[in-house]
Amino acid sequence: MKNEMLLDGIRTAASKGSVRNRRGGRSRTVIAGSRDPHQIVGVLIGRLVALGGSGEPLVDFPGNASAKPLAAISIVAVHEELLGHEIVLMFEEGAPDRPVVMGVVEERRARRPEPVELVLDKRRFSFTAEQEIVLRCGRASITLTRAGKVLIRGAYLLNRSSGVNRIKGGSVQIN
Repeated sequence: MKNEMLLDGIRTAASKGSVRNRRGGRSRTVIAGSRDPHQIVGVLIGRLVALGGSGEPLVDFPGNASAKPLAAISIVAVHEELLGHEIVLMFEEGAPDRPVVMGVVEERRARRPEPVELVLDKRRFSFTAEQEIVLRCGRASITLTRAGKVLIRGAYLLNRSSGVNRIKGGSVQIN
């Protein structure tokens, strides 16, 4: 039996069996099928609507002739958190009533900055940021910058020590 096939963009007739591309390997773009107008060839983006009683995905997609979502088989794990997400569908032998979930479309979200790392234990309190850390209360602040600067600002600044109070630097400016 001969079927019409699309192989690497060239329509050809092929018999049943393995289809090879011009380089001898399996083709990545092989779409087999007849000229049945009800057959769905290629991928379709649908939506995961629900999970059935035994956990099978119930899907809906543009062109679904059924008035309700269809039970599908899946090659990826689907769970309740994915309900409402877009999914990639193909159809077993092109039949629109036999969808196969091939994957889940990732949501495109605006990139948010990475969260600040915060480490707490009984001996140390440490947190890390990429650019700077600012500790602020009213008109007072302590700022640590990526360049190594430590800025202490406030209306009144007290520096007290019961031992040695040292000020070291390449140069020290007072007033």
